[in-house]
Amino acid sequence: MEKGKLASIDGLHAYVQQAAFRDTDLLRRLRDETARDEWAIMQIPPEQGQLMALLVQLIGAKRTIEIGVFTGYSTLCVAQALPDDSYTVACDVDENWTAIARRYWQEAGVNHKIDLRLAATADTLQSLLDEGQAGRFDFAFIDADKAAYDTYYEQCLRLLRPGGLIAIDNVLMFGQVVDEAVRGDAVPDIFPADDVAAMRALNLKIRDDQRVDLSMLAIYDGISLVRKR
Repeated sequence: MEKGKLASIDGLHAYVQQAAFRDTDLLRRLRDETARDEWAIMQIPPEQGQLMALLVQLIGAKRTIEIGVFTGYSTLCVAQALPDDSYTVACDVDENWTAIARRYWQEAGVNHKIDLRLAATADTLQSLLDEGQAGRFDFAFIDADKAAYDTYYEQCLRLLRPGGLIAIDNVLMFGQVVDEAVRGDAVPDIFPADDVAAMRALNLKIRDDQRVDLSMLAIYDGISLVRKR
């Protein structure tokens, strides 16, 4: 590298994956199968899966919530990091994508840790609250329909114990949260305008929410880590 020049973002990303990412054949095969789907962009990057696995280990999580399963990569990363007697409520509405997830969970030997619920997520979370499970979960990952993030956030706050952690995905929305004049034309419009508005509002709400501690990370499409006080 010439003196005074910085490495490219792509070059740094490649270096991170080479120097710090621990892969497995199973995770690689799930990523490869997902990559063939037209909605593969919904797959979290592998280094984010590794981060989530580390986070649940750091907080000693045993009861977790996954909102938006897709083909099950993030669920698998977390489930493999959890102790054998852990419990994950995985929320989704799509039978085809989650059928892929089930195959890999079975092969990994973690399916007994995962309670997949195919229903409207808000209804699933409300049922947990109705069952008296408020304050009983350690970790939640929100990665589903963006317009409903605020609802999921409030429900997860009630379900988490003090000190529990919420990881919120796509908080940067591939740059769409930035004003058009600043963002320019280089970033494609992937999310509908209503979703972008909802995410902007939620980001500011959490910034000012005295019930939590917050750190927003610029990993891939942005992930906010929110700790319940």
